[in-house]
Amino acid sequence: MSSPACRPGLPAPRRQAPLLPRLAAPPSGSKRAVHRTRPAHSTFEFSSPGHRRRTRVISSCHGGLVERRRLLLIPAISLTIGSLQYSLEKGAAKAEFTDMPALRGKDYGKTKMSYPDYTETESGLQYKDLRVGEGPSPKKGETVVIDWDGYTIGYYGRIFEARNKTKGGSFEGGDKEFFKFKVGSGQVIPAFEEAMTGMRPGGVRRIIVPPDIGYPDNDLNKLGPKPTTFSGQRALDFVLRNQGLIDKTLLFDIELIRIIPSQ
Repeated sequence: MSSPACRPGLPAPRRQAPLLPRLAAPPSGSKRAVHRTRPAHSTFEFSSPGHRRRTRVISSCHGGLVERRRLLLIPAISLTIGSLQYSLEKGAAKAEFTDMPALRGKDYGKTKMSYPDYTETESGLQYKDLRVGEGPSPKKGETVVIDWDGYTIGYYGRIFEARNKTKGGSFEGGDKEFFKFKVGSGQVIPAFEEAMTGMRPGGVRRIIVPPDIGYPDNDLNKLGPKPTTFSGQRALDFVLRNQGLIDKTLLFDIELIRIIPSQ
């Protein structure tokens, strides 16, 4: 007596042994059920009792990929959380709500960042000497020759001027001319005038500039320094003229090359 699986007209059973060897194909017109092995990466289908809906079961191969992705994400998330906790514990920056006249009329306030390792002046300028120079400091009426970096620190930290070194792309500054201005002449933004106080030739000073002592009327063409490349001008102009919720705080690194005495 033949088994039910081999009787003509009956469907093949759904659950099949996955490790049986592959058999030759049956002759044309035969209704004999054939058992085949399934590859490791395939999916298995089964029917639940009482209904005909099929459910897919993810194979071990695909499951391994998912598990590896999870293992890669766990260290990245842990590292991010750890970095945030470290910044908060060390007090790298202190945020406080400050009213800034340059931003009045836009119906929103401003969060000012205060850094503990910077010196803050009455105007709101924050500065730190990265390198102390030698010699006398510039006086009013003298011309200073400087080199400078500029960053939109309040908006993704984008660079808009490179200080005498290659930054890549359109921001290369290896062959640019140094910037000159006369101290006290009003040729540059107030932050640059103030930053010269106490600097000496060869020194490098980093300053954080709030909008009040930056470019007047958010126009980079009224006072210097102005970026020397088109890409830099476009990056700075985008931040200055944007009327949305963009932090217009800027960061500059200023290197005092030399002082030209007044004549």
